[in-house]
Amino acid sequence: MTSRYKEPAPIKDHLNPLDSMMERFSEATSILGLDDATYDALKSPEKTVTVNLPISMDDGSVRVFEGHRVIHSANLGPSKGGIRYSMGVTLDEVKALAAWMTWKCAVVGIPYGGAKGGIKCDPRELSRGELERLTRAYTNAMSTVFGPERDIPAPDVGTNPQIMAWIMDEYSKLKGVSSPAVVTGKPIVLGGSQGRLEATGRGVMVSARSAMGKLKMNPGKATAAVQGFGNVGSISAKLLEEQGVTIVAISDVSGAYYNKEGIDIVNAIKYVEKTGGTLEGFTDGDMITNDELLELDVDVLVPAALEDQITAENADRIKARLIVEGANGPTSYGADKVLNDKGIMVIPDILANAGGVSVSYFEWVQNRLGYFWTEERVNRRADRIMKQAFETVYKASRKYKVDMRIAAYIVAIDKVASTKRLRGTF
Repeated sequence: MTSRYKEPAPIKDHLNPLDSMMERFSEATSILGLDDATYDALKSPEKTVTVNLPISMDDGSVRVFEGHRVIHSANLGPSKGGIRYSMGVTLDEVKALAAWMTWKCAVVGIPYGGAKGGIKCDPRELSRGELERLTRAYTNAMSTVFGPERDIPAPDVGTNPQIMAWIMDEYSKLKGVSSPAVVTGKPIVLGGSQGRLEATGRGVMVSARSAMGKLKMNPGKATAAVQGFGNVGSISAKLLEEQGVTIVAISDVSGAYYNKEGIDIVNAIKYVEKTGGTLEGFTDGDMITNDELLELDVDVLVPAALEDQITAENADRIKARLIVEGANGPTSYGADKVLNDKGIMVIPDILANAGGVSVSYFEWVQNRLGYFWTEERVNRRADRIMKQAFETVYKASRKYKVDMRIAAYIVAIDKVASTKRLRGTF
C-alpha cells in the first residue's frame, strides 16, 4: 500500500486542529499499514448533526443559535464527548474534538466511541434563564442522538454540572423516565461521581509522574510551568506540587506569573476563588506573557489552556524536557518534529488528559448500577487506568520507534480498526 504520510517541510504548520489531527492520523495509519477501506471508514465521522435553536431572550427578542453534535465512532461502545459553549465553536473544531475522543477512549481502554458537541454562543453574556432555555432546546433537538446506550455528553469549555443537570432533566422528561446515565459530569446529588472534578488534572499528574520515572527525573528537584489555571491547570499544578514538583509559573487570560522560588498553588487557587475566577492582580510572582511562560527553562511544561499554543514558530524555543498536554490540541502538527528533534518527550492530549473521560465512564457505570463508589476507590481505579495506558503507549513508542504522540495514535487506531473489522461493519 502506498504511504499516505509525507514528511513535512520544517516550516509547515497547521492552525486548524482538524488538520493537525488528520496529519497524525495519516502518519499512524501508514506505520500500521492500515488498508484503504478501514482508513476511509475511520477518517470521517459516522454522523454529523447541525441544528438551529431559536431562543426567547430575557428582553423579549428571539436569537437563533447554531449547535452541533458529531459522532465520530461508536465501534467500541456508545459515543462519548463533551459539549462546549463558545463563540469559537465551528464544525471543523467539533469534528476534530470528536475524533480525539475516539482515540482518547481507545488509548485508555474504556468501552466508548468518540463524540463532541458545541453551541456557538458566549455563555458569559447569557442569563441563567437564557442558558437553561438554550440547553433544553439543544437537548430536545438532539433527543434522538443522545442516550445512555447511544451517545453520552459531558461538560467542556463553557459548560458545567448545572448545564449537565438540565440536559439530564430534559432528556428524562422526553423519555418519561429518570435517566441519569445519559450525561456525565453531573452534580453529586443527581448521580455525579466522587473524584470527577479533579479527574482530568489528576490524570495529567499521573502521566507526568510516569514520564518522569522513564526520564529519571526526581519530582522533588523538578520545576514546572502550567499554562492555564482553570479546572485542569489548577488541579494539575496542585497535585504536581503535592508530588514535590516546584511550580514556578502559572497563567490564565490575565497573563502569566513567574516566581523562580515557587508559587504556592493552594494560595493561588484560593485567590482565584476570591476574585471570581481570575489571576488578575496576583502578587506571588512577576508578570510575564503566556508566550514567555512556554519558553521558561523548566523540567516540565503543562499546556492546559487553548489549542495550538506550541507551534512551528515557537517550538525551537521550548526548553522543558517533558511536555504533558492538559488541553486538547495545544501542540500543532508543525511543532511535533521540532520537539522530537530537540529530544523533548511529549505526553499527548489523548493520553495525558484522559483521566476525565475515565472517571466519566465510572460515573456512567455507577448510574447504571445504582451503586456509588468512594472517592478513594474512584481515584485508585483511575490511577490504574492511566498508568496502564502510559505503559502501553510507551511500549508502542519503543516498538515502532516513534514519539509518544504517534504511539498513542497507533495504539488507539489499531484497537478501533480491529474492532471494526471483527464486527464486520463494512
